[in-house]
Amino acid sequence: MASKKEKIKSKLRDKVVGVFESNPRQVFNYKQVSKALGEEGQEYKKYLSGILYALAKEGLLVEAYKGKFKISPSYLEKKKPLGPFIKGVVDMKQTGKAYVITDELLEDVRIAPNNTGYALNEDYVRVRLFPRRKSQKTEGEIVEVLKRSKNRFVGIVQHTGKYAFLLADNKAMPFDIFIPIDGLNGAKDGEKAIVEVTEWKPPAKNPFGRVVEVLGEPGDNEVEMHAILAEYNLPARFEKTVEAEAARVDEKISEKEVARRRDFRKVATFTIDPADAKDFDDALSVKQLDEDKWEVGVHIADVTHYVRPDTLLEEEAQNRATSIYLVDRTIPMLPEKLSNLVCSLRPKEDKLTFSVVFTMNSRARILKTWIGKTIINSDHRFNYEEVQDIIESNEGPYQREIGLLNSLAKQVRERRMRAGAIDFDRQEVKFRLDDSGKPLEVFFKEQQEAHKLIEEFMLLANKAVAEKAGKTRDHDGGREEGHKGGQNSRTFVYRVHDIPNPEKLNTLATFVEKLGYKIRTDTRNNIAKSFNRLLKDSQGKGEENLIETLTIRSMAKAEYSTVNIGHYGLAFDHYTHFTSPIRRYPDMMVHRLLSAYEKGEPPAKQELYEDLCRHSSEMERKAQVAERDSVKYKQVEFMADKVGEEFDGLISGVSKWGIYVEIKENKCEGMVRLSDMADDYYSLDEDNFRVIGNNTKNEYKLGSPVRIRIKHADFLKKELDFVLAD
Repeated sequence: MASKKEKIKSKLRDKVVGVFESNPRQVFNYKQVSKALGEEGQEYKKYLSGILYALAKEGLLVEAYKGKFKISPSYLEKKKPLGPFIKGVVDMKQTGKAYVITDELLEDVRIAPNNTGYALNEDYVRVRLFPRRKSQKTEGEIVEVLKRSKNRFVGIVQHTGKYAFLLADNKAMPFDIFIPIDGLNGAKDGEKAIVEVTEWKPPAKNPFGRVVEVLGEPGDNEVEMHAILAEYNLPARFEKTVEAEAARVDEKISEKEVARRRDFRKVATFTIDPADAKDFDDALSVKQLDEDKWEVGVHIADVTHYVRPDTLLEEEAQNRATSIYLVDRTIPMLPEKLSNLVCSLRPKEDKLTFSVVFTMNSRARILKTWIGKTIINSDHRFNYEEVQDIIESNEGPYQREIGLLNSLAKQVRERRMRAGAIDFDRQEVKFRLDDSGKPLEVFFKEQQEAHKLIEEFMLLANKAVAEKAGKTRDHDGGREEGHKGGQNSRTFVYRVHDIPNPEKLNTLATFVEKLGYKIRTDTRNNIAKSFNRLLKDSQGKGEENLIETLTIRSMAKAEYSTVNIGHYGLAFDHYTHFTSPIRRYPDMMVHRLLSAYEKGEPPAKQELYEDLCRHSSEMERKAQVAERDSVKYKQVEFMADKVGEEFDGLISGVSKWGIYVEIKENKCEGMVRLSDMADDYYSLDEDNFRVIGNNTKNEYKLGSPVRIRIKHADFLKKELDFVLAD
């Protein structure tokens, strides 16, 4: 007769298998399985590691890498044969073919162009699967659109007199939109416009739509920037009602409010930001306590003191979720009165703040942490260049304080890197523009010590806040440290980053090995060390950008969640976003939750905050894509008057269509098409990352230097065409 322990383990085993069957694409460690099982998982957590290894031995699970498991594909197919229908999200290609990404299968479903039905990119659809042979990929046809991802598109109007179409800018939109003449809304042939899809039913081959806004002439800076925002359904301006509510915000600070707060107005305090910044989210203060003890304050704008729940300002911030940074403008999350005036930590003005105050010694060890509401008065507004000069020369205002902060930051960073943090030290492409928005110069913004100083203290503050929130109350009313992936009785907003996807990691390892690099994938720490070495060793080489891109793609995306799984890239078990509430809504949520729990209020509703986390993550993604589009557009615009000129470049990618080349001096990338390489017939050797001539055996390999001539700048596609120079 089975013992009580064996019965518990048997019951638990079946539930563990259920967790993996329900999440066939995911990888779990025993802590994450415990979290998924809820109270029972917490109670019997000690059995879970053994159960996972036993299931791997049976062939039900595979160990993706040490301590992390996923369901075995062969077991899943035996247990759950492919059904006739699945649901998923469309990834539409420019050619008209598509893939449907689904959680119901381990691979994406391939959809031929004649089987996409009436689906568009990112629609949520129902797919009928075709019978599959062993050697074939899973294929199917889209039979129903369950939910449209968007119904507005930006593009160029083509008007012949009898009918009109919109040629969409978006490469993932393979169909032109038919516009009846009475739906043109004044749009002229060749103008850029926003069109709303009104209908698409059999037997029509194209969607029908109407013009909802005429943007203007293509190539005009205002038109193009507005078009980028419209493409991702991002706001370009505030409604008058929102501006009016902002104008009514009372910026006076009462003595009663001052009395509630810890006063830092007489402590040396300053801000460090980009030279053109106007919204100062954060300030640092420094005070020596004794010979080897300093008090370092990280002071953050107390935005939620002014933006109250159930107001238009709150609704607007929630909907926008983030500020948007295009090349030539900032679209703020909050109206200017709040973002640049009332909340901004401007020098020589009393400002309300929410602070994390560290007591530290000269070895950057944190002896004590205090978190609470404060009031400050910034003594000085620095830009990064000024602080860098002070660090390098040891001269200038607040030199002693800045020197101390830099010393502490370097030690904190060194420990973080030793703990397994990954160092993506990317160059940012920046432009110097004239008054009309035309790019006059391209330059690169690199992280220097001044940037890293601020970054490390912001990371410390975010970590400290998350650790405080991540503590759970035990049954006796005391506190015990919450753990990564653990059950927390209090809802909180975390910034999480999961471990790399094992399949993508193995693909990356195979790829870089052919280029002469090696990465270890056996342990979390070795992965991080390998990534850092790989990024460092590939700097300045033709494959640098591609390696960095593939490395980032092999990793999970950082996102917001109420479920804490830690932050892999930073090597933190607890992490959140607390330090930028002027430009990020999740930081406002964190401020609110911290204040509520400090007052003893009951836990917030997790479902509500999880929905807000999902929305914030999605809006962040859209804002990043819009920013990249604006950079690509400005790069094309910058090179447009250089057609015919020659430049030195590095081959940054290869494809069956051509070779991608990045110009050394300005990092603008374009393609040399194989059809333009007239000295031979070239074909792709995918395994060796090169194109090779059939007769001459000339080769053009990833990373090789080449000289190119600008052939064409395509504003519509945001693409540059090159040819090889003689």
